[in-house]
Amino acid sequence: MTVSQVTVLGATGSIGVNTLDVIARHPNEYRVYALSGYSRMDVLAEQCARHRPAYAVVADDVQAAALQQVLHAQDVATEVVYGEQALSDVAAAAEVDVVMAAIVGAAGLRPTLAAVQAGKRVLLANKEALVMSGALFMQAVRDSGAQLLPIDSEHNAIFQCMPANYAEGLAPVGVRRILLTASGGPFREFNIDQLAGVTPAQACAHPNWSMGQKISVDSASMMNKGLELIEACWLFDARPDQVEVVVHPQSVVHSLVDYVDGSVLAQLGNPDMRTPIAHALAWPRRIDSGVSALDLLTIARLDFQAPDDRRFPCLRLARQAAASGGTACAILNAANEVAVAAFLSGRMGFTDIPVMIEYALNAMPSETVQDLDHILLADRMARECAERWLAARG
Repeated sequence: MTVSQVTVLGATGSIGVNTLDVIARHPNEYRVYALSGYSRMDVLAEQCARHRPAYAVVADDVQAAALQQVLHAQDVATEVVYGEQALSDVAAAAEVDVVMAAIVGAAGLRPTLAAVQAGKRVLLANKEALVMSGALFMQAVRDSGAQLLPIDSEHNAIFQCMPANYAEGLAPVGVRRILLTASGGPFREFNIDQLAGVTPAQACAHPNWSMGQKISVDSASMMNKGLELIEACWLFDARPDQVEVVVHPQSVVHSLVDYVDGSVLAQLGNPDMRTPIAHALAWPRRIDSGVSALDLLTIARLDFQAPDDRRFPCLRLARQAAASGGTACAILNAANEVAVAAFLSGRMGFTDIPVMIEYALNAMPSETVQDLDHILLADRMARECAERWLAARG
């Protein structure tokens, strides 16, 4: 059996940790080539000691020297490198077969695109990369012959429910619409007055999933679902009006595909990211993920409801950006990253998040994307715009 070499970008986050858990269950099939981490150096050191990758990538030379010293003391031969170029290098290396793209936010765009351009099997957990650079990203997939497999539980579910030839277009394969499920987050039942006073700790306490801070806040604001809507449009060549968001509090039905003959196919499973990770890692085979079997009798009921755009305007803003196209989605994403960071640091309230984002979208008209540099320029300018709005508030 051939052993696949895997680079895990964002190894110390929840997706990275779960990816390594799945890999460890199949030591004869997968080997870790490289790991990257941004801040949790103690976790990265432990991962290197266990998985013995050829390379570990960190943010800067100070982190690199400190981690290298720790690994030498433990007789771990992993070479520690640093910086943005190093991330792209370990993603595109000739030895690598699979890249888990799990760096959070815009920082993951360049290395994920490098993996695509090198023709790798790319397990896409960094939705922001596709949100920012949709057309450019998907063209790179087509040009290189890379395999792009979605890791978000919703997009992975859609992928599993689609016919094999879905790339021909939704109408030719008989798909009427995509039903993208959302848990509703921790504030699903909160009224607007309650939302104004919520804390970062409350926003990060997701009822179903164990996730990092940024994605937890995005889930609480429903921006995560907005970003996923944009991602679904690019992954499955769908128009925004062909993707319907449905709130499903139990997070058991991960998404559905509605066909013109009246059939609706759904993928169900316990809310555990190891399921989509294992699916994409081994596709088209199935391997053990470590996830327990779904017990429908214990769950007993599955509820669905429409999202409330009045309480959660981020979803509306994402639809608008998707319809505008061009650089609008990069602006949306950048402003959201600034807003979430400001909320987590106590610089503004939860209900200010969509206000900041809408300000940036209105202040910066969308432009037709020229190239990657154009996208990154829009990203930078949107961050500056959002920071100006924050500073003006005092």
